[in-house]
Amino acid sequence: MKNKNILELCLAHGLGGLEMFVASCYEEFSKKTTCKVVVAPQSKLDNYLEINDKFTLKRNKFFPFIPALQLSKYIDENDIDIVHFHWSKDILTAVLAKILSKKKPKLVQSRHMGMTRFKDDFYHKWLYKNIDMIHAVTLQVKKQLEKFIPAEVRPEVEMVYLGVKAPKTDADKVSELRQKYQLEGAFVVGIVGRIEKGKGQYKVLEAVARLKDANIKAVVVGAFMDDKYAQELQAYVKKLGIQQQVIFTGFTKDVNEHMQLFDVNVLATENETFGLVVIEAMANKIPVIATCKGGPLEIIDEGVDGLLFDGSVDDLGEKIRLLHNDLHVKEGIAQAAFKKVKEKFDYTAQLEKLYGVMK
Repeated sequence: MKNKNILELCLAHGLGGLEMFVASCYEEFSKKTTCKVVVAPQSKLDNYLEINDKFTLKRNKFFPFIPALQLSKYIDENDIDIVHFHWSKDILTAVLAKILSKKKPKLVQSRHMGMTRFKDDFYHKWLYKNIDMIHAVTLQVKKQLEKFIPAEVRPEVEMVYLGVKAPKTDADKVSELRQKYQLEGAFVVGIVGRIEKGKGQYKVLEAVARLKDANIKAVVVGAFMDDKYAQELQAYVKKLGIQQQVIFTGFTKDVNEHMQLFDVNVLATENETFGLVVIEAMANKIPVIATCKGGPLEIIDEGVDGLLFDGSVDDLGEKIRLLHNDLHVKEGIAQAAFKKVKEKFDYTAQLEKLYGVMK
């Protein structure tokens, strides 16, 4: 029996954990079967994926049949058996393409975000009736899907955690970056991800500003999503008087090398569904402090392989101070985190599980 041909669909324009997971699925599934990718033209994901098996498609909010028809033709021309989509806004395009295609592929959604309201209206019932399976990235998301999607139209729901590769870092590049950012002798607090208000970078900056008695620097890794917020955050740095303690790196593909600069990595999002950056830091043997909501609760055992904070700047500051002051605690957490990643969040093992349930 031949392997099923897979199409990875993501028309999002950002390049965060969701989009990087699309790249991971393509990389791993291509080793097992024919795998294609459909992305938005000139999107960050389009520019990131330097591959041949890629088709570009413009999302059309007002005339969704146009991209759906294009996608359906691509599905039929490439004999696609499974359409695997990730971005919730692609759900209508995927469903319409399935209906319009002759192939009638299996539709699988990886659900990276939580669900907070009932999907019991006619429109959503129609959508979910046409989806065959939903991959939930956490147990919390799985429970939400089972709660909010009516049983009579609910697709099969499977939970598989995301995984992370063992990092390969360039030691020379790490040294160059440390020198470039003038970090020698400093305790480095890092935060990685899209720079937008919901990611909580301002909390990290305020916590660093309050720890005046320590030689602490903040390294903020990621691209600004909004020029206005960029100006606001930089003005906030000036207001706090910590211009010499904060480095904005901008977008970089060298995430592991940047993480190697950190003494601690912070996930300050108010409610992160999973938190891929958490397990990436753990794989780099960097202690993590994360908000005690959502995905981090399923990843971190408090005080053992990471620290959880209540979302306040006060508590975040105390957790940073603990790691700054106690090297034994810091190293113990880092080692336990690294062990957990290998056992529970291995990149190949998790994608192997997902591939298995998708078929």
